[in-house]
Amino acid sequence: MSLPQPSDDALAQSHALATRLRERIAAAGGWISFADYMHQALYTPGLGYYSGGAHKFGAAGDFITAPELTPLFGQALAQQIAEVMAQSARQVIEVGAGTGHLAADVLLALDRLGCAPEQYRILEVSGELRGRQADTLRERAPALAHRVQWIDQLPERFSGAVIANEVLDVMPVHVLVWRDGAVFERGVACNDAGAFVWADHTASDALRAAGARLGAPMPAEGEYVSELNLAGPAWIADWGHRLDAGALLLIDYGYPRAEYYLPSRSNGTLLCYYRHHAHGDPFLWPGLNDITAFVDFTAIAEAAFEAGLSIHGYTSQASFLYNCGVLELLAERGDQTKPDYIRAARAVQRLTAPQEMGELFKVLAVGKGLAEPLLGFRRGDRLHGL
Repeated sequence: MSLPQPSDDALAQSHALATRLRERIAAAGGWISFADYMHQALYTPGLGYYSGGAHKFGAAGDFITAPELTPLFGQALAQQIAEVMAQSARQVIEVGAGTGHLAADVLLALDRLGCAPEQYRILEVSGELRGRQADTLRERAPALAHRVQWIDQLPERFSGAVIANEVLDVMPVHVLVWRDGAVFERGVACNDAGAFVWADHTASDALRAAGARLGAPMPAEGEYVSELNLAGPAWIADWGHRLDAGALLLIDYGYPRAEYYLPSRSNGTLLCYYRHHAHGDPFLWPGLNDITAFVDFTAIAEAAFEAGLSIHGYTSQASFLYNCGVLELLAERGDQTKPDYIRAARAVQRLTAPQEMGELFKVLAVGKGLAEPLLGFRRGDRLHGL
C-alpha cells in the first residue's frame, strides 16, 4: 500500500521524536515496552500525535469520527446525557473532544431540551485541538460557548455525565505473545542501523498473571499475538473515587473478552491511521500516525465494578442510537428528497449499519447513584455478553 508522503516540516517533527525514542530505548538498556513506545509516540509534549500540531480529524486529517459525520450523533447522545444529568447534576466532562463538533452538537441539543449544563468541561492534551475546539464552539454555539472550560486534569469529585468517544482505543497497550508454552512481552528495540524493531522479552510476573486471565489460546505451533490494555481499566477505576453521581458513556470499537481473544484473531487488533489509510506499522513516522487497539470491554466493565461503579448498559452503537431516537431526529429534517436529508440519512446509515460503525462500535455506561434505567440500553442490551 502506498501512503501519502508527509511534508518536510512533518518529517522533521517525526525525526525529532524518533531521536528521543532512540535515546529512551538506549537509556533503558536497549528495550522498552510497546506501551511505553505508544505513549511516547502519541503523547510526547509538542511532538506526539495527540500533543503535536498536525490535523487529525476530518477530511484533512487521518480519520473521521462519528461527530464529524453528522450532528445527529451528538443530538442522539444528548438525549442520554440529559437523562444522566437529571439523576445527578447538570455538569458534563468530555474527554478528548476532537474538533469540538460533538461538544457543540451536545450543547445545542441539551439547550433545546431545556437542560443545558451549567458547565461543560473538556479534558484535552493537544493545544492545537483546544484552539480548534474553541473556534468550533464560537462558530456553531456562540450563545453557549461561555459554559465551556478546558481542564488539564480531572476534578477530585464530580457529579454529572462523562463522554469518552474513541478515547479508550488510544490508551497505550502492552503486546503479548503466546508461544512454546510461555508468555512473552513484545517490545521495541533498535537495530544496528537505528531503525525501530520488535523484540521479545519474557513477560513479567504481573503481565503473565494478567495475560492468564484473558483466556487467550496457547498455540500448538507458531504464536498468538494480542494486546493487553492496563491503562484503560486503571483510568476507569480512578473514576470510582472521583464520581459521586452520574455516568460515564464510553463509545469505542471493541469486543467483549470472549470475542477479543478468539483463536482466529492471532495477529491482534493493533492498527495505525495516516491520511485515511489504515496500516499495521507503528514504527513508520512516529508522531504522525494514530496508533490504536480495539477495546476489551469486559476488562473495562470488570474494573468499573471492582471500583464500586454500577454497569448500566452495554450495547452496539446502532442499538444505542436507535434507543436515543436518532431516526426520529432524522425525520425532523423534513423533506426526504432534499439534499440535506439525503446527506443526513447516509450518515446515519454509516453510523448504524452492521457492516459499517453500527456493530463494530459499542457503548458501555458505568456510573453511580442512578436509580432509573438508561434510555440508550432499553432495547438490545448485551450485558449478558460481557
